[in-house]
Amino acid sequence: MGIVGNLSPDQLQFFNSQEKAFGDDGNLKQPKQLSINKVGHALHEIEPAFKKFSFSEKFSSLMYSLGYKRPAILQSMYIFKQPGIGGEVVPHQDSSFLYTEPETCTGLWLALEDANIINGCLWAIPGSHKNGLVRRFVRDEDGVKFDRPSPSYDRKDFVPIDVKAGSLVVIHGDLIHQSFENQSPKSRHAYSLHVVDTDGCKWAPENWIRRKVEPEPLYIPGKFETLIDVKCVDTL
Repeated sequence: MGIVGNLSPDQLQFFNSQEKAFGDDGNLKQPKQLSINKVGHALHEIEPAFKKFSFSEKFSSLMYSLGYKRPAILQSMYIFKQPGIGGEVVPHQDSSFLYTEPETCTGLWLALEDANIINGCLWAIPGSHKNGLVRRFVRDEDGVKFDRPSPSYDRKDFVPIDVKAGSLVVIHGDLIHQSFENQSPKSRHAYSLHVVDTDGCKWAPENWIRRKVEPEPLYIPGKFETLIDVKCVDTL
């Protein structure tokens, strides 16, 4: 697959990009633990509880049902969407950041709390995944950037994905989606994974993600089918 480098995809880092978390004096307006935007991007590799969950048979079965031959998790994030300060995530496509040829990116977004239009649930443009990839986020000698400007989107084209805690939203890599600010007094925690296939496709070398070690696949061709067959026999 050819992924090299030393960025946050193979580390655990805390991110805070919420402008409303800070007062005019530049100091936090609330406790630090209520100001964190997200933790990423290797929870599924480093933190035991998240690793056990991310490599569970349920996730593997889902990716197998979607036709993946050798799926690998490229990044994972715990997203806090803090009360009153959780910021907007602008319209985007996941394949812009995790591009393979052919495209194989799928997002898995698990609601850890109820997500609704007040506390910043996901919104998406139905059918937009059929129109192809709009732009890519790439790395070159000058750093990281989008290869073209973002199109303008009409808010009325988006529909809310209002879900209860425990719901899993499966997102096609080309689906245009976003989330708005959390205007409520309640948080909207979520766990997000992004998966690509590593069999029969090529990881784009100009992608922003570059790792020292290739990610461990959820399963390899032939092995998962055997496991399913064995379990079927055991239940007869």
